[in-house]
Amino acid sequence: MRSLPLSVTEFPPRAPSQAEWDALSEDERVRVIEALPAWMSEAELAPPEGDPHYLACATARDTLEEYYSRVGRSVYVASDLAVYYPQERRFAPDLLLVFDVTPGPREKWLVLAEGKGLDFVMEVLHHGDRAKDLGENVKRYARLGIPEYFVYDLGQQRLHGYHLAGGSYNRVVPQHGRYASRVLGLDLTIEENRLVFHHGSATLLSPRGLLAQVQRAVDQMTTRLEAAEAARLAEAARAEAEAEARVQAEAAAQAQAEQLAAALAEIERLKRAAEKK
Repeated sequence: MRSLPLSVTEFPPRAPSQAEWDALSEDERVRVIEALPAWMSEAELAPPEGDPHYLACATARDTLEEYYSRVGRSVYVASDLAVYYPQERRFAPDLLLVFDVTPGPREKWLVLAEGKGLDFVMEVLHHGDRAKDLGENVKRYARLGIPEYFVYDLGQQRLHGYHLAGGSYNRVVPQHGRYASRVLGLDLTIEENRLVFHHGSATLLSPRGLLAQVQRAVDQMTTRLEAAEAARLAEAARAEAEAEARVQAEAAAQAQAEQLAAALAEIERLKRAAEKK
């Protein structure tokens, strides 16, 4: 059995070249896939950037996963996943999407094995390396043929979009504050210091946002039902009070009629008694 390509065993490891991959048997390809680690060293990864960075990445991922699942589009969405292009230094973007592939959990993305490179990459810039995200990555991702690259500058609350054209990136020019993503088929904006995705006039919500929207609707409905029930009880109490008042009024009228009848009877008796005398 042949040994693995040298690039796979080096550190940091790299995927073999396309020619090396083509020359491997199926069993050897499996060995290569298993040998390329999913983990990355601290030197390769950016240092932790805190909750704002994590929440921005997680919300964007959850929002896009929910949207494409709802519209029935086959897409793989991941964050901080080791990506291996042939003979290239590996990297792990904050957010990546690949369309028209089988969704499902993966430990890494090996372009040679998957048969497809990334379609969309986003980096969330908070306390990280601005020169890398806004300089090096722009050149590198264009060279790798990634159709679209966006940077959400969390600290400055700005968006930077790049679309591949002729082997290099052109900047995405915003229209009325919206950055159109041809790859996603969506518009990106920053609203109230957060990244927002739009499909036409509709704003996309993350599962958490959808849950909050449903909870607000339930709360509003509960409030309306409680108000309706309170009004019903008040009306019932009013009707009961009116009925009781009618009963009391009828009883009082009956008592007065009886008293009047008794008085008339007494007057009649006294008249008869006086006539006898």
